[in-house]
Amino acid sequence: MGYVYVDIDPSQVDIGTYVEKAKELVNQKVLVPSGYIISWSGQFENMERVKERLKFVIPITLVLIIFLLFFNTKSWLKTGIVLLAVPFSLIGAVWLLVFLGYNLSIAAWVGMIALLGLDAETGVFMLMYLDLAFDDRVRRGEMRNTSDLKHAVIEGAVHRVRPKLMTVAALFMGLIPIMWSVGSGADVMKRIAAPMIGGLFASFLLELLIYPVIFYLWKERTHFQMKPKEAL
Repeated sequence: MGYVYVDIDPSQVDIGTYVEKAKELVNQKVLVPSGYIISWSGQFENMERVKERLKFVIPITLVLIIFLLFFNTKSWLKTGIVLLAVPFSLIGAVWLLVFLGYNLSIAAWVGMIALLGLDAETGVFMLMYLDLAFDDRVRRGEMRNTSDLKHAVIEGAVHRVRPKLMTVAALFMGLIPIMWSVGSGADVMKRIAAPMIGGLFASFLLELLIYPVIFYLWKERTHFQMKPKEAL
């Protein structure tokens, strides 16, 4: 039995890609005598084992978030609106990983799983303010036409930017210092925090720019569907 130890630069290539290419090259160039086998172990083996677990963990996490959102909002439509942040936040997460030169790894996937929970938190927060502004005008009898609806959406989305910004800023202040950390485990923590930071920024923009429009179209159709629409 013999061992060949290989160290790679994680900033140049991830372990999975390196091992796949190395396997192809070894199969092409190395003639293995009868009775001998070649096996790949080490961090690659651990990564494969974790990857198999993630195939179950990620769907289960997503399903749990969906049901928790439904129990909170009591509406599948509101749950769907909140979940719109997930694909947009993943775009921001991937772009930041590319910008920092990080390869996709188990740590990055862990960060993306945590990002799902942050998306749900900030999305529910934004939807809550839109609902409060709408319901308040309905109780006061000031939801007579689409112009009133527009003012309610503006009140919920624009006039309360400060508390929403403070919520996201608090999350940023907890994550950004990790990107300047050094020492043992810093590289892993940076790859967990990076997708969360990039995803938070992208989802925050989505919630400020897209959520109010979707909320307006939804309430316009459901609240005024039995009433003649008035021009804005």
